[in-house]
Amino acid sequence: MSCAGGFLTTMFAPAWPRGGPATCLMNLTDTDFELFAVPATFAQDRAVLDNRWKELQREAHPDRFAAQGAAAQRVAMQWSVRINEAYQRLKDPVKRATYLCELNGAPINAEHNTAMPPDFLMHQIAWREELEEAGNDAAIEKLRAEVEAGRTRALSSLDWLIDEKGDYPSAARQIRALMFIERFAHDIEVKSDTLGQ
Repeated sequence: MSCAGGFLTTMFAPAWPRGGPATCLMNLTDTDFELFAVPATFAQDRAVLDNRWKELQREAHPDRFAAQGAAAQRVAMQWSVRINEAYQRLKDPVKRATYLCELNGAPINAEHNTAMPPDFLMHQIAWREELEEAGNDAAIEKLRAEVEAGRTRALSSLDWLIDEKGDYPSAARQIRALMFIERFAHDIEVKSDTLGQ
């Protein structure tokens, strides 16, 4: 259950001694979407997430509960950690998509499952060859632009696969492709640094 107002004093109901405020109960195990009172979709408004995070953090700050004692402050700290974890997942498109896939029975399991869209595998091979052959800044910039365009296309397809089709297994493959893109972007930077020396 989620609270529209999200005031932490009401979220803490189970931890309050002698039946403190209990107008709205939230649970540490609520989904990130429930906690932030946003729809469980890939498309999210970053400003809404940022504002909600600030609101929740303001309400959860342990100093606000100093008068209630150490137990209330520990609960506030748990909430603060939970809010930060949720915010980190929701604000990052790849983490958010991963979370949505996991919530919908399509875990990524990137360490054991490397399945990616077949057309992406061809890009992967071509990019690796381009990186090996890149001998100057112009070649690195060209490859960097190609990889960024691939990232943009992959993120756009996640919006379609998750929010419009509800095809979480296909979205999981696309997320694994995005994970490769993020690692490969790092490889490009390493090569760029090597060329710059």
